[in-house]
Amino acid sequence: MSLLPIFLKLEGRRCLLVGAGNVALDKIGSLLKAGLRLRVVAPEARAEVRQLALDGKLEWIQRRFESADLDGNFLVITATDSHEVNGAVYQGALERNILCNSVDDIPNCDFYFGSVVSRGDLQIAISTAGESPAFAQRLRREIDEQLPVDLGPWLAKLGVLRREVLAAHPGGDERKLLLHELAHRGICDSSLCATKQLAKQGRESGRADRGSVALVGAGPGDPDLLTVKAVRLIESADVVLHDDLVPQAILDLAPRSAEVVNVGKRCGMKTTTQDEINALMIEHARGNRSVVRLKSGDPLLFGRAAEEMGALREAGVRFEIVPGVSAAFAAAAAIGCSLTDRDWASRVLFSTGHHAQSHNRAALPALEDATRVVYMPGRDLRLLMEEWLLEGLPPELPCAVVSRAAQAGQQVVHTTLGALGEIEPAAAPSVLIAGWAVRERGAAEFVESGAALVRGWAHGGPG
Repeated sequence: MSLLPIFLKLEGRRCLLVGAGNVALDKIGSLLKAGLRLRVVAPEARAEVRQLALDGKLEWIQRRFESADLDGNFLVITATDSHEVNGAVYQGALERNILCNSVDDIPNCDFYFGSVVSRGDLQIAISTAGESPAFAQRLRREIDEQLPVDLGPWLAKLGVLRREVLAAHPGGDERKLLLHELAHRGICDSSLCATKQLAKQGRESGRADRGSVALVGAGPGDPDLLTVKAVRLIESADVVLHDDLVPQAILDLAPRSAEVVNVGKRCGMKTTTQDEINALMIEHARGNRSVVRLKSGDPLLFGRAAEEMGALREAGVRFEIVPGVSAAFAAAAAIGCSLTDRDWASRVLFSTGHHAQSHNRAALPALEDATRVVYMPGRDLRLLMEEWLLEGLPPELPCAVVSRAAQAGQQVVHTTLGALGEIEPAAAPSVLIAGWAVRERGAAEFVESGAALVRGWAHGGPG
């Protein structure tokens, strides 16, 4: 069945409602809210319906339905428990070219009521073509829980700005882009509101303030773990310069008009140098473009942010930093491990695979009360294992390698320091977590995160 979803202007139109029981009462509120002039025909009516009639909100005719009741109406609703009455009303409406809905009586319907989520003038209507109103109601509840409660007032302000733009700016692609940009912005009450200024000046005039760079953390790869600010910046960017490991689901948030460039650096592959990345950021920002430098995890943790901030400062380019969920936290969540623990881990050491291999072991005494997190540990963990054993860490120290944390292909391998060099290479990106807190929390319990986990200890570790 092919249905056309439409929203009708019904203010002042006449509508007939046959029936005045519980089912009819459920429809009356939405019918009156739409501004319909409502006449109810039924021999009996619920007290609420009678009171609405007394208040002048509707007209109640206390008798059975007659075919002449249909004349002059724009819509007809029948809400009775009699299939014969519903059929008679529908046939009469059909003869008069009047749209009719018979509640819970699909054969006698021209249209269906959707399950509606409302925020002011925003309405989201869900229909299952009568197959399962219960499922439509379930979806309505789920959508309702996700929409901000203040969306209605924001939409009203956006509507005011839209009408100002339509009146002040000529039609064309530039006006269309401006309207789309406004739809991504917050709107404050101040006359100095940047969004209001953009609406008045136009997109090209407003672009004088757009020449900036945002170093944005993309998190471990799950779009649900992006910050609200990160989403807003990505959705309004002119240019996105992203790491190789940022998944497509996050890149898809960028507008179609945006230039999206992979500037990732991967081992053994042709890469973009850091100087080239710096030059791209500066070039686009000086061209009055909004640049998002999108980094995996958090930009301030092994993301070369210091080099990029230095280059931007030297070039006089405005920039901001938007933190992201670090892979360390996502990996710890994947194995149900707290990185700190009052009994087992009083500190956390972050390093990369290269720097985790100390060349001055005397200066780095073994710290068994620390949880060690190693980013990009590499494919061969044997060298790291040997270094830590020489430092004095025990071979039974629990370890976990988490690959693609918080993503669909997530994998977890539990092992010990003594067996670390024997495990199979993990798919990038991966994080190694080592310490007694891993055994205390991670070995005892596995946390489901919607991803595939490799359960158990590798190569005969502790049971």
